[in-house]
Amino acid sequence: MNKYEHLYEKTISSQPIYDGRIIKVKVDEVQLPNGKTAKREIVNHQGAVAVLPLTDDGKMVAVRQFRKPLEQTIVEIPAGKLEPGEEPLTCAIRELEEETGYKAEKMELLSSFYTSPGFADELLHVYIATGLTKGESRPDEDEFVDALELSLEEAHELHRTGEIRDAKTVVAIFAWENRVLRSRG
Repeated sequence: MNKYEHLYEKTISSQPIYDGRIIKVKVDEVQLPNGKTAKREIVNHQGAVAVLPLTDDGKMVAVRQFRKPLEQTIVEIPAGKLEPGEEPLTCAIRELEEETGYKAEKMELLSSFYTSPGFADELLHVYIATGLTKGESRPDEDEFVDALELSLEEAHELHRTGEIRDAKTVVAIFAWENRVLRSRG
């Protein structure tokens, strides 16, 4: 017996609601550990990557773009969804170049985490890119972004003012700060 079996929710039925290009949505009826039933709205996502690109002069490369769900423009680290069967590292290399024009000499996995496990199964892989060489960006035809370089202080200021507020970028900034502090220590 699994030591966490007392927490398990058994799926009784599953009803597909939406099958889109980026997400699928379903409603599962589950049996709770206490025997009662409940409905769970679930978003399935093929996963994504994000890249914390760090220049040799200590800046983070980020992109500014409009996000329709928020109805505002925010600053984020470059990111994108995985294609079916694609390796996360391959996707990270592609997304960095497409959105910023930069190529990295080194890509190192920082962390992989679930973005919103209460309702979605999206697994996000975050890489740190170093040894950057600037080139020409090639965003997707439906993607409009401005690349910018930020110092750690500028990134914290944009976080403080709300221009940076997505989880992957906030995590990346604090990981970057931790890296800087460790290198001094």
